[in-house]
Amino acid sequence: MAKKKASALLAVFTAFAVLTGCAGNSDGSNSPAAGPNNNTQTATETPAGKKEPVKISIMANLHTPEVPDDTIEKMLEEATNTDLKIQWVPDGSYDEKMNASFATGTLPQATYIKNQTSLAMLRDAIRNDQFWEIGPLLDQYPNLKKLQKEVLANTSVDGKVYALYAERPLSRQGFIYRKDWADKLGLSAPTTTEEFFTMVEKFTTDDPDGNGKDDTIGMTDRSDFVYGAFKTVASWFGTPNNWGMQEGKLMPEFMFPQYMETLQFFKRIHSAGYMNQDFPVTSKTDQQSLLLTGKAGVYVGSMGDVAGLDQKITEVNPDALLDVHHKVSGPNSEYGTWAIPGFGSVVLFPKSAVKSEEELKNVLSFYDQLMSAELMNLITWGIEGKHYTIEDGKVIPSTDTALTDRETKPYLSLQIGGISTIDGMLEAKHILPSKAKAEELIVDNNNYLIHDPAAALDSLTYNQDGARLQEIIKDASYKFMLGNIDEAGFQAAVDQWLKQGGQKIIDEYNASYAAVK
Repeated sequence: MAKKKASALLAVFTAFAVLTGCAGNSDGSNSPAAGPNNNTQTATETPAGKKEPVKISIMANLHTPEVPDDTIEKMLEEATNTDLKIQWVPDGSYDEKMNASFATGTLPQATYIKNQTSLAMLRDAIRNDQFWEIGPLLDQYPNLKKLQKEVLANTSVDGKVYALYAERPLSRQGFIYRKDWADKLGLSAPTTTEEFFTMVEKFTTDDPDGNGKDDTIGMTDRSDFVYGAFKTVASWFGTPNNWGMQEGKLMPEFMFPQYMETLQFFKRIHSAGYMNQDFPVTSKTDQQSLLLTGKAGVYVGSMGDVAGLDQKITEVNPDALLDVHHKVSGPNSEYGTWAIPGFGSVVLFPKSAVKSEEELKNVLSFYDQLMSAELMNLITWGIEGKHYTIEDGKVIPSTDTALTDRETKPYLSLQIGGISTIDGMLEAKHILPSKAKAEELIVDNNNYLIHDPAAALDSLTYNQDGARLQEIIKDASYKFMLGNIDEAGFQAAVDQWLKQGGQKIIDEYNASYAAVK
């Protein structure tokens, strides 16, 4: 009983500390950042002497079915003395909504950009002075100045920093598989692409679920060329990450022989019936459903997905056992895994919404406070005792996913920085062995990274036409894997890409590369 009372008191104290301690200035780490004249937070005073909350509008990506409960939002407002207006936009329509708001001049003061590709599409607008440059201001803020210079450089345009970023592991890539199926068939985790092929073959042909029916496939994939299976498997074959060096010149990944080897490997799996035949039009939900319902045995992608998948699959089949693996090498290459540039989403500050540098500093002050350990733990984990408990100094999240989806998970979209830049961020204690293993392998991936040499480079033609031109390659790649075209047909698509602007992209990236060497 005493322990329960102590735990309850600790939960109350923690919530109170979030609400009050973060705004204190005993050590300066959680106080509003000061500008040159120590007056960055310029809210007006009320008659009682309390500052009016600073109004801040935000557009954020919603990864859950419903808009979140506002409990955590109110706690953020209290701790930072702000009045937040968060516009939650579903992930599937986020880019469309963001682009429409930009075109009509109705973006909010803080606009989240989904990823590196979406950011690249805005480079021209950034150059045209549509967004505030923030690099020279960051050293004025005790928390924002801790953001990694190398990652900020990867977000930069012409060497200038306009964005705050959310830190991401450099590579989560590997695969999740039915270990109970593998054990039944006497299969070990594959270490080569041929062993991987054998696994998906046996998972299809050798009745791994033991029901006497021909009703399983080896691999489940989806219509995502980046975060689906293709890019990860391409890394196993030694394919460059978007761009690579060829005879001293930057060239796109699909002009390397390893890319064609990957296409041939997928065609081999697909034509044999060892994967879902309609993968080019399969959603992530349907891809995962094939694994969860016992129809497929291998899921290539983020190894961290194993926790959520394990919980759902055991509800359907308590005897199902998932495991993770990462090191698979091709016939002519060592293991490698493609890497992101160290960030996921970023935040830009449109001049159409932020009217002055003083207003910009108010918004940056909010984000500086958000980067405190107290508030970052709040938006990451929620409220202790309700959304998580602490054991051995680490977080054990609530197993009530409906609760966390409704009240905490959406706020992860507001994250700035991460565990390497914020002292005191809580880490999860992974009870599930496969999740703990996944986190270890994600760290181990740092030893085998394939970086994109063009991540911080620029091409005007790519900014204008890159997405359209990439569809030519994507379409041809799918057609090859489905057996609708041969190598000559794929090369014809590459020639089309070159003629319609691809050669200009190559030339411009190489010019940009030469300029920064």
